[in-house]
Amino acid sequence: MSLDQMPEVTRLDRLQKLYGAEITLIADDGSEETYRIAAEFRVGETVYAALQTPAMRKADEAAFYHVIDNANGLPELESIDDEDEWEAAAEAYDELLFAEHG
Repeated sequence: MSLDQMPEVTRLDRLQKLYGAEITLIADDGSEETYRIAAEFRVGETVYAALQTPAMRKADEAAFYHVIDNANGLPELESIDDEDEWEAAAEAYDELLFAEHG
């Protein structure tokens, strides 16, 4: 999908309001890693989060996740398993940054 065909990208801040600038994720093996919330944004009906470790930030990389509401109405992060959707989230993030910083 080219950027001119992409639905509007809207920045959100729900995660940062609830958790602050950083969030700690726990892997399946129990290990923890802290990420900076680089952006939370909506594309169409889907909400994504772009997260960065310090190493990812230096390399100008990000990890993308779905933001979904749990049974209590609180946001949770869910992995994006589909490679095409992951790429679309990355393009939307780039578009958001370009729109904000030219």
